[in-house]
Amino acid sequence: MDIRLQCGGVVLMAVLLYFYIRQKRISLDTEKAFFRAFLVTLVCIILDIFSILALDFRDRLPQMAVRFICKSYLVTLMGVAFCGLLYVCVDIYKDKDYKKSVRKYKLAAVAGMILIYALPMEYQFAEDKTTIIYTYGGSVYITYVFAVGFLVINFLLMRKEKTRINPARREAVRLWMVIWIGASLTQLFYSSLLIVGYMSAIGVAILYLKLENPETNLDRQSGMFNHSALIQYGRQLFGRKTAFSVLTLVLKEPLHKSMRADQTGTAGMEMLEFLVNVPDAFIFKEAENEILFVFEDVEKAKEQTQRILQRFQSGWGKDGQFGVKHFWIYMADAGIVNNVDDMLDLMQGISQDSAGLTKNNLILADKAMAEEMYRMRETERLLADAIEKDRVEVFYQPIFSTRENRFTSAEALVRIRDENGKIVPPGVFIGVAEQNGAIVKLGAMIFEKVCRMIRETDIRQYGLHYLEINLSVVQCASEHLYEDYMRIMEKYGISADQINLEITESASLDAKAMLLRNMERLMAHGVRFSLDDFGTGQANLNYIMDMPVDIVKFDRDMTMAYFENQKAKYIMDSAIHMIHGMGLEIVSEGIETEEQYQTMKELGISYIQGYYFSKPLPQEEFWKFIEERNLKTDSRNG
Repeated sequence: MDIRLQCGGVVLMAVLLYFYIRQKRISLDTEKAFFRAFLVTLVCIILDIFSILALDFRDRLPQMAVRFICKSYLVTLMGVAFCGLLYVCVDIYKDKDYKKSVRKYKLAAVAGMILIYALPMEYQFAEDKTTIIYTYGGSVYITYVFAVGFLVINFLLMRKEKTRINPARREAVRLWMVIWIGASLTQLFYSSLLIVGYMSAIGVAILYLKLENPETNLDRQSGMFNHSALIQYGRQLFGRKTAFSVLTLVLKEPLHKSMRADQTGTAGMEMLEFLVNVPDAFIFKEAENEILFVFEDVEKAKEQTQRILQRFQSGWGKDGQFGVKHFWIYMADAGIVNNVDDMLDLMQGISQDSAGLTKNNLILADKAMAEEMYRMRETERLLADAIEKDRVEVFYQPIFSTRENRFTSAEALVRIRDENGKIVPPGVFIGVAEQNGAIVKLGAMIFEKVCRMIRETDIRQYGLHYLEINLSVVQCASEHLYEDYMRIMEKYGISADQINLEITESASLDAKAMLLRNMERLMAHGVRFSLDDFGTGQANLNYIMDMPVDIVKFDRDMTMAYFENQKAKYIMDSAIHMIHGMGLEIVSEGIETEEQYQTMKELGISYIQGYYFSKPLPQEEFWKFIEERNLKTDSRNG
């Protein structure tokens, strides 16, 4: 029989093996599963050749040896299908689940192997009664039963668990299965076409080219492993619940620029050679300016981290005269996060913040940082859900006029509720909303709810002149602030003089130009502005002169400092004098006692806001409070 195709398959497999073992690889489970399938396929093709030769020379060999070789080939033929199933299972099941899930398949494979060796095998001769065309019998039939069974299970498993399988792997394995089944059926019905071995080699080549070529996991510029390799390796480590450490090098410039520390590039190449050869670690280029060192041995990670940090302190090039701007993030225990994506998110957040640097330019990523990340993530989810399902409410805190001796305004304050209807404190979600941009939508919702309430309730009949609404820094920088707010006021038919928008000192710094344009356009329609939280930011009285505000609000901390610190008292006295000199009014926030109220009143503070009068109230409670207090005041005045 002709063995040229099988020999071609062996040559193809040998070439692939040569390139495969020469490449740098990560210790991935999928790599191991592929290499196992590769070796079984190679042995299968070789045994296919040996079985043909054994049949051709059966007269010179013991019959037991001939049958053993032929049946061993059948075992490996079944083994190819079995290894293909295990290759997919590695992608589906985590480490502990994998062993349990594939146990039944392994038992089936052992049973198939025993049956193949135990059942009889017969020879089909040609007309000359001397040339064997093919083998048949129970041994052959059971091989096809088990091989097809494993292929069917593989197909059904990929369909059932498609969301847990790499789409590229699913596509490649399906193509390999089609080729293998097609070749097997062809050889079954046309026994003279011995193509299964060669087509098995083609199938393995497809897997290699589409998925398992180690070069696809490498960054060609640096020779380090790339982001894709990091994700695969990280998922494997977290799936195994393996303890490991991560050291991240964050360069101030991209790696290729950082390597140009000197004109000749010698220092840069010296640094790169050091990085890629750090022992006991897998090295990944996560981004253009980020390199990760992953250590599976936690103790060695400590030693190598100290060595790496010391080496970078020594500089590069001749006499260490060249250096690169950088800092380090060290996660001694990656178990502080749940998965590789969270690990990278935490590293990214720390990198952007860059706070907490030690003398070695080192930031220690600890459990508290991870918990803060998860807290923020949960808050983002809660905030998005509250906005989507309209669990956003407006509370109002009354503002008392010392001149009119009654409540003349109120500050609208945002509140959200969780799934159980519990109020979430604003300190929990406001900062998160400002960071992720949700504050824009949240602010617009609050503004619209306030405008709707003004339309439904004549605030002037309760003695209120206007309501105050906060503007975030992000809103102040929006080009559409004027159009959006005017559209909402027109929608509800609101007079602009019933609205007072509060800006913060940070807003006047970070978005001053755009803010001024928005303020001028809104003020032209009658909207008034207050400078909120005066004394907490970087602003001073010069900013008050620059900003066209009518009211300045002293925040609670500044108010409390007046009663606790003599220097703060002098500063606040001077500020009050100058603000009044500019013709502006003052709101003092955080007033809690009768003494504080009387003192602020004597200082000429126009408006008082704080728990001395009321905490922020839901809308219905607020109107009951205002109706009761202002009506009593009016009756006394009458």
